[in-house]
Amino acid sequence: MAADYQMQLPPTTLDSADEQTRPLLQQAQDKLGFVPRMYEGMAKVPGVLGTYMHGYQHFREDSGFSPPEQEVVLLTISRLNGCGYCMSAHSMLADKVSQVPAEVIEAIRNDEPIPDRRLAALSRFTRVMFETRGMPTQADVQAFLDAGFEEHQVLQIILALAVKTLSNYSNHVNHPELDEAFADHAWQG
Repeated sequence: MAADYQMQLPPTTLDSADEQTRPLLQQAQDKLGFVPRMYEGMAKVPGVLGTYMHGYQHFREDSGFSPPEQEVVLLTISRLNGCGYCMSAHSMLADKVSQVPAEVIEAIRNDEPIPDRRLAALSRFTRVMFETRGMPTQADVQAFLDAGFEEHQVLQIILALAVKTLSNYSNHVNHPELDEAFADHAWQG
């Protein structure tokens, strides 16, 4: 899904970046071996890309969620926001990097029940946080905790919601072409 509106500002590449943006794009190049088109769109406003990268790194390193659990959170949010680019990218990461079971990835991609109780509870709570704008009930949080998660992870899901909102909404207005690295996992909602 993309907005009817598409930004007219050209993407910011390593070649066109200013001194504030170049280090961010170079960091992506060094870490990933390429600069995702999504980053080039977000780099039109360095604060958007910088905030995204900083928050994303904290979520990955400090959330207390395992890599498969992280992908479930990020895929769930991207699915709810209808972001084809992030669904494709995180489907590839879930499959190739984080070792999320294929049936779990497909369930999220197709908005079907997740066949793993713990991951289903995580996705369900992420959806609650999204749909209630961060106002879960006591029962919602208790179900999350009963699935084996910790209370501080409620805030980690809020962090994931914030960074995915930055990337999903930026993609909606930038309409980035899907990078080749993610093409085999293309998704359209």
